[in-house]
Amino acid sequence: MSRSPILSALLGATILIAAPAAPAAAADPAPAAATAPKPPAISVVTASRQEIVAEAVVTGSLVPRDEVAVGVDLDGLRIEAYTAEEGDTVAAGDVLVRLATDTIEIQLAQNTSQVARAEAAIAQAKAQIAEVEASEAEAAAALVRARSLNEKGFTSQEVLDQRVAAAESAKARLSSARQGLMLAEADLALTRAQRAELELRRSKTEIRAPAGGLVLTRSAKVGSIVSPGGGALYTIARDGLIELDADVTETALSRIAVGMKTAVTPAGFGEPVEGSIRLISPQVDPATRLGRVRIALPRHDALKTGAFARGVVEIARSTGVVVPVSAVLIDGKSATVQVVKDGRIETRTVTLGLSGDGVLEIRDGVAEGETIVARAGTFVRDGDLVTPVAAVNEGAKG
Repeated sequence: MSRSPILSALLGATILIAAPAAPAAAADPAPAAATAPKPPAISVVTASRQEIVAEAVVTGSLVPRDEVAVGVDLDGLRIEAYTAEEGDTVAAGDVLVRLATDTIEIQLAQNTSQVARAEAAIAQAKAQIAEVEASEAEAAAALVRARSLNEKGFTSQEVLDQRVAAAESAKARLSSARQGLMLAEADLALTRAQRAELELRRSKTEIRAPAGGLVLTRSAKVGSIVSPGGGALYTIARDGLIELDADVTETALSRIAVGMKTAVTPAGFGEPVEGSIRLISPQVDPATRLGRVRIALPRHDALKTGAFARGVVEIARSTGVVVPVSAVLIDGKSATVQVVKDGRIETRTVTLGLSGDGVLEIRDGVAEGETIVARAGTFVRDGDLVTPVAAVNEGAKG
C-alpha cells in the first residue's frame, strides 16, 4: 500500500531530528597537561677584571707651608716708608721697611765726642805715667845713696827716712797713674761698644726680609711708632709655597702614608692640582675623631691662603676581579656573594680587597666572568632556581 504524503513527511522529520544525536555519543579529547612555572627572575651582573683605586677624601684650608713673620726689635722709632705690598714676591735681604734714624744719628754724634774724650784721657794718663815713672826712678836712686851713706855714718837716720818716704810716695803716684790709664782705656772701650750698639740700631732701621717668598699681609704704616711687642709688620709665605691643611677621618688616617698622591681641588678651580702627603699629625682630636694631614702643592699663582679645598688621596691601587658593592653581603667579619650557576643560587664566602668607585675587589671566592646576584640579601636562598636577568646600570666598570 502506498504511503500518504503526510506520513512520508513525518518520517523524514524524525530522521532529521535523530541524526544530530549520533556525534554526541563520541567523548571529547582529554585536556593538555599543565606547563611548569618559570623560576623567578633576578638581576645579575658579571664579575669583571679591572683596576681599582682606593681613595680617601680630605677637606681643609690652604695655608702657607712655612709662615715667616717680619718684626722689629727697636722701640720708639717712626716708620718712614715701606716697599712691598700684599701679593708681592720678595727675595731674602730685600728692604721692606725704613725707620727714621734722626735720634740715632744724634746719639752717634754724641758718641763720637765721647770717644775723642776717652782717647784724650788715655793720652793724658800715659803722659802722667811717664812723668811719675821718672820721679819714681829718681826717688829710688836717692834712697839707694842715702842708705849707703847712712851705713857709713855720713848721713843721719832722719835723712834716710825722708828718702824712704819719697820713694814710697813716687811708687804710689805711679800706681795711681797706671790705674788712671786703665780707667781711661775702659771708658774708651765702653764708648766704642756703645757706638757699635748705635751702629747696629741704625742698621736695623732698614727692616729686611729674612727669607724670600710671597707677601701675605702688611701692617706697616707710614708714621706709626714701632715696638717689639707691636706684632709683625709683614708675614711671608717662605718660597711662596702653599699647602692644604686638611681633616681626615681616623679610620682613613691609619691607611695614609707620607708621599701618597693627592688630587686637590681648591674652591673655584675647575681642575684639581696634583699634590702629595707631606706631614701626618701624630694625634687625633678626641672631640671630632679627626686627624690632620699636610698636603704639599706646587707653586701656583691662583692658590690663596685661607681658601677651602678638597683632596682625594690615592691610598692603594690594584687590578683584580671586582663586583658592585651592592652584590656583597658583609656580616660581622665574613663577606658573601650569591653566584648564579646553571640557574641555581650558590652562596660563597669571599675574601675582599680594595674598594672604590662603587665596586669591591674579590681576591678569593669568585672568578672573572661568573654571574653574580646584583643585590645581596634578596629573597633567594642557596640552591634556589632563578632566571638571571642582566641588571641595568649596575655592575663593575670594565
